[in-house]
Amino acid sequence: MNNIADTRKPSSPTDPVRNGGTVNALVWPTGGLDILSRDEIARLRDAASGSVLHDLLRRCALAVLTTGSALDDARAAAALYPNFDILIRPHDRGIKLELRNAPAQAFVDGEIVRGVAELLFAVVRDIVYTTTEVEGDAKFSTATGAGITNAVFEVLRNAHILKPRSEPNLVVCWGGHSIQRDEYEYTKAVGYELGLRGLDICTGCGPGAMKGPMKGATIAHAKQRRDERRYIGITEPGIIAAESPNPIVNHLVIMPDIEKRLEAFVRLGHGFIVFPGGVGTCEEILFILGLLTYPDNHDEPFPLVFTGPKAAAAYFEQIDQFLKLALGDAVTGRYSIIVDDAEAVARAMKAGVDKVRQRRIRTQDAFFFNWSLTVPEDLQHPFEPSHAAMAALDLHREQPVHRLAANLRRAFSAIVAGNVKEEGMKCIEQEGPFEIHGDPAIMQALDALLRAFVAQGRMKMSGDYKPCYRVVV
Repeated sequence: MNNIADTRKPSSPTDPVRNGGTVNALVWPTGGLDILSRDEIARLRDAASGSVLHDLLRRCALAVLTTGSALDDARAAAALYPNFDILIRPHDRGIKLELRNAPAQAFVDGEIVRGVAELLFAVVRDIVYTTTEVEGDAKFSTATGAGITNAVFEVLRNAHILKPRSEPNLVVCWGGHSIQRDEYEYTKAVGYELGLRGLDICTGCGPGAMKGPMKGATIAHAKQRRDERRYIGITEPGIIAAESPNPIVNHLVIMPDIEKRLEAFVRLGHGFIVFPGGVGTCEEILFILGLLTYPDNHDEPFPLVFTGPKAAAAYFEQIDQFLKLALGDAVTGRYSIIVDDAEAVARAMKAGVDKVRQRRIRTQDAFFFNWSLTVPEDLQHPFEPSHAAMAALDLHREQPVHRLAANLRRAFSAIVAGNVKEEGMKCIEQEGPFEIHGDPAIMQALDALLRAFVAQGRMKMSGDYKPCYRVVV
């Protein structure tokens, strides 16, 4: 059966990306939500009809339907398609989605692109499932670290991401959505080398350094005749609207918030690569180093490589200097920097993943979910960015390294919110920029790092960039 029916012609037959041409359509699921009981269908329909959840569903669906767009502002996409709406229509064979005034770029000759349809139903699956099945359930109590980890596991299991009979081979690639052309080409080269070695790719699902490794790996996987190729994208509602999934993603997961998204990465991944990026990439680096400097994780094998083309050498030197200044020289033992050598990066990842496999066998830990890794609760609980919360962050050295890393991570997370998340942007518009206080040396280095990101175009937004923060030394 076709996955679409009752379509009408786009309101404008020419370039729909620029002029907002739209389509009305009914879309059937291509998998994952095609076998449901009447009770499940009713709960999906009722939950999605609520005003708050419906608005969230609408924003995330619009992001998927504009996959491949150059827009990086959630409000810009909403302004381009102000009349878009999505409704869940129940019937005895499951559900179907009614799309009203949907972006025409998601359709070809009146039919929705199959990959877009899959991602669209992933949005419904994750957002509505989290609301109806996870939130409010005592066994997923987000008041405890164990409850948060259980919630992460359950969302991933429900999304069919966990593969119990698969060998460890998943490499998480982090990096910016706004990168230089040579940096993007380099991410493809690394992805190609990873693919030749049978490694799959997991990213934040957006463009730039999140798309490049997947694109490179597709060619290598094809050359190696791999039938099952996993290109996993993990996002959260506040990010997806600003960073639409790239079209190569074939497994999309929307976690409830940024902290659960970050935990999902480290529970799933067997090796980690960091490409050049901006504030969001620094947030990820600080999260993972907060984990690796926690005493319980001292012996945990965790391959972590920072890499980029030759022109990115200065970028990683600055990152390295900031990390040593803030967290101490010992932190450099948890990562390596490899510049302009895609093959060396892939070899390092392959060797690191092999060590992870050996460790999991010795400890009888699962290949598909890293239960043995300790995620401190101060890295698990959501940080709601506000002016008061930012001003109250403890960014001084007189605390354990992993705790300082966690607080620095929160500072970067708030800047991400002020840059790209709708609620964060409103907060900045109403009250002005966040103020960041802390150790003078750390604050000066932080300010220099953020200014470099702006100068390098790594915080590119729609229109002229206006800083959402002010460092107070």
